[in-house]
Amino acid sequence: MSDLKLFQINGGRAAELQGEAVALERSLQTLMENNLEAFLGVRFLESEYSTGPKHGGRIDSLGIDENGNPVIVEYKRATNENVINQGLFYLDWLLDHQADFELLVQRKLGREAAADIDWSAPRLVCVAGNFTRYDEHAVKQMNRNIELIRYRKFGDGLLLLELVNAATASGATAPKAAAATSGASKTISQTLAELDGSLRDLYEELRAFVLALGDDVQEKTLKYYVAFKRLKNFACVEVHPGKGCVTAYVKADPGAMPLEAGFTRDVRDVGHYGTGDLEIILRTRTDLERAQDLIRGSYEAN
Repeated sequence: MSDLKLFQINGGRAAELQGEAVALERSLQTLMENNLEAFLGVRFLESEYSTGPKHGGRIDSLGIDENGNPVIVEYKRATNENVINQGLFYLDWLLDHQADFELLVQRKLGREAAADIDWSAPRLVCVAGNFTRYDEHAVKQMNRNIELIRYRKFGDGLLLLELVNAATASGATAPKAAAATSGASKTISQTLAELDGSLRDLYEELRAFVLALGDDVQEKTLKYYVAFKRLKNFACVEVHPGKGCVTAYVKADPGAMPLEAGFTRDVRDVGHYGTGDLEIILRTRTDLERAQDLIRGSYEAN
């Protein structure tokens, strides 16, 4: 059970609002789908997506996240429903039918979005009023990107989403180390494997700081950057050995703060990997110390 409590303050007195984990009806699934980008940073593609007559299944909600990864959202409607195994079945089906997914993305979001699909880290998101301890233990044993999200309804106007558990795949589902000969085409995994010296130390200090922000921080190694997220991205990190710097893109309003040349930059109209409107350029430990409040602010807002 969740230990989160919500209180309404009126005249200096606190009254607890009672949360409900009612049966997950179709109306809540519709609400999630209509607001999937706001809730989870996922662009909604289709509801009840059929896996065809041979497999005879329907994916509850299908989408693509802000990193270009395919996302399956399954809703657990009963305590004894094995939604994780069902979701894994659909995830395997999706990996075997990549062309179908790419056509769907192209039809719904356009050719550019379809070209940016990243199959290195497809995700399964399970939403339920509650999970058993066996559910939470099971996802730790599976080499897949699985997130368990608990919801609570408070009255008619409040919905709470709580990240209960998250597992990150390694090995087979990690980005493949494709042969790369030039720095421009190297993956972030290759760049980090070759990184040494002070720039390596700087990256590791940044990584340690970000992971220490909270137990809910997830680290996702994509093709050209590392994304740090809660329910949504809050920092995307690239490493540029040729320029002698590490860049972090965070979700902050560049127009609401003074920008410093060589340290912070407005990238709302500048193409870059990952998400975030503010670019932070790190060359020294002092730069990292100055950047901590900006990174922390992005974490707290996402």
